[in-house]
Amino acid sequence: MLIKYFKLFLILLFYQGPLYSKSKTLNDFNSSYLSNYFSGIVAYENKNNSEALKFFRTSKFLIKQHNAYLERYIYSLVLEGKVQEATNEIKQNLTENNSIFFEAHLMLALDSLKKKEYKKSREYLQKSYAYIDNDQISLIVAETLKQYLYVFEENKIPIRKKNFGNFSLINEVFQKCYLNDKNTKIYFESLINNENDTNYTRYIFFYVNYLIKNNDYDKVKEISNNLDYLDSSLLIAQTKNWVENKKFNKFQEVFSCKNSNDIVSELLFLVANLYSSQDDYKRSNFYLYLSNDLNPRFIFNLSLLADNYYLNANYSKTLKILNSFNKKDKFYYWFKLKKKAQIISKEQNVEVSLAFINAKFKKIKDPSIKTIFDIANFNKNAKKYKEAIYYYDQMILKIDQISPLYSEILYRRGGSYERIGNYKNSDKDLLQSLEINPDDAYVLNYLAYSWLERDYKI
Repeated sequence: MLIKYFKLFLILLFYQGPLYSKSKTLNDFNSSYLSNYFSGIVAYENKNNSEALKFFRTSKFLIKQHNAYLERYIYSLVLEGKVQEATNEIKQNLTENNSIFFEAHLMLALDSLKKKEYKKSREYLQKSYAYIDNDQISLIVAETLKQYLYVFEENKIPIRKKNFGNFSLINEVFQKCYLNDKNTKIYFESLINNENDTNYTRYIFFYVNYLIKNNDYDKVKEISNNLDYLDSSLLIAQTKNWVENKKFNKFQEVFSCKNSNDIVSELLFLVANLYSSQDDYKRSNFYLYLSNDLNPRFIFNLSLLADNYYLNANYSKTLKILNSFNKKDKFYYWFKLKKKAQIISKEQNVEVSLAFINAKFKKIKDPSIKTIFDIANFNKNAKKYKEAIYYYDQMILKIDQISPLYSEILYRRGGSYERIGNYKNSDKDLLQSLEINPDDAYVLNYLAYSWLERDYKI
């Protein structure tokens, strides 16, 4: 069956029009190259990129013979973090017709951007438009980068520009920030407080970064005080932690809106995040590696790369990425430990995973309320209900009753009480949770089923 499939592949490979194949005769090819290329394609499609790259390297003869080869090879290089090597391969084959794909010209534009050769970057970018076709995301990338290059060269914002909704809102703020426009602060606040369906809280980090650069520490403190660890993303929780510990230098160490590479790196991260939300993890990782190449200091964006690998069950790559995070950055270190525990659960069992995360938690000095919440949930999910209740008790003592998550903690503790047969305390927590949030369907259903099982008379 495999031999028949391979023969079919060869027929399809060579029976192509001139647009896709420069050679149509079997005599022009070495069979070992073809075998390796075929194996590379299979590995590539099966998301085994390391293996794919190995096979593609041993069939490089085809780089000038088969147009699709270069694109797959470039993708494989980038997905192994070898962005510069991939860029060099594109440069060496620039005159060949097999460089006819959008990402090739984009990478050349980014390479010139890194060298501050903005005019050359624009020239490469202009060539990329011929290969966008109807890909809306590629168009957004090209148009937004085009706007940025204008800002970097002319030191002013272009008058005529296409509007791409949320992307345009975000990138206009960074353009203002780069130029140190007097209205930058207003633009940041308008973005963060925007009431459309998009969550812009990520940009609190960049706003705080800007304020620190301009020595507005009172505003920084005000923003930090209004943040809730339990209700914050990873980056924003880490932002609050840095501010509370007066580690203001950490912000400029990883990002500067006066640095053109840093700004475009954030654009590429946005694209990677968009692809990830569409479950297109290969493209997401591709843009993440391009982003990291422009700004390797912003290691925290690698958390998305770790998530992508984990969701594809590539645990060895996940663990490799997680090594980027250390104890100095409290919340990303805890993210690392949680992800490791999840991998242990997949590769071994829940008991070993729980023992690992509980042991690591006990070594943390002064854990945040977010960390306590996580360890409580780990124990609850592992059916260690008494241990979970112990941690939920700690949270109840620390959290303000007006917190949006107070009712959630009562629900989780109430559910844990119910599992060990402590129905009195279970009902008390669940009913109190409903007093705070009467329309919570999860709590209503849980309480109803609990009463039904107990034949409880209302």
